[in-house]
Amino acid sequence: MTDTTTSAVDAASTAPATGTDPSSETVRFANGLSCSVPASSPLAKLLKSQRTWQGPDAKARLGILRAAKSVAIVGASPNPTRSSFFVGTYLSQSSDYRLYFVNPNASEILGRPAYPDLASLPEVPDIVVVFRRGSDIPAVVDQVVAAGAKTIWVQLGIWNEEAAYYGEEQGLTVVMDRCIKVEHARFHGGLHLLGFDTGQITARKTLR
Repeated sequence: MTDTTTSAVDAASTAPATGTDPSSETVRFANGLSCSVPASSPLAKLLKSQRTWQGPDAKARLGILRAAKSVAIVGASPNPTRSSFFVGTYLSQSSDYRLYFVNPNASEILGRPAYPDLASLPEVPDIVVVFRRGSDIPAVVDQVVAAGAKTIWVQLGIWNEEAAYYGEEQGLTVVMDRCIKVEHARFHGGLHLLGFDTGQITARKTLR
């Protein structure tokens, strides 16, 4: 028999408590309820080590990619060895997205102008893809909200659970620790589930 009981570790996350004892943590449960526990308690420490936030499932991610017309890459790099350059190359060649690069230290990336910030873009992007350190994500969330974008897509290997909850509280759709290149290619028949080229030849019309 499958145990249907959800433990606190499976259902909760911690965030610094606001307006309360600074030595306490707010435990946020999946049902939306929360309570404060001592920051030094085993429960708070254990919850910090767990990933409890869950973003959009595969069907929802496909819906995000289908609906989007424009994508901005924050932290895009002109360096061909950087993953953001690789992802930008893929999206420019394998999608019909209007693609924008955001990097205040670059003037051009992949033959396209680089913009200093999201506010400088000629339109509000449907998806903001982020290549920044996990600790930078809360500030990027604020920039995305200020720009009026609705989806923030934090790239593979970048994780900040508190920022994910924060983004959702600001009304954003949040995707985190997933590569948009891998997701787009996998949904469009170009990659195996793990991200490898299938070599598949198909008559199906792919989504661009």
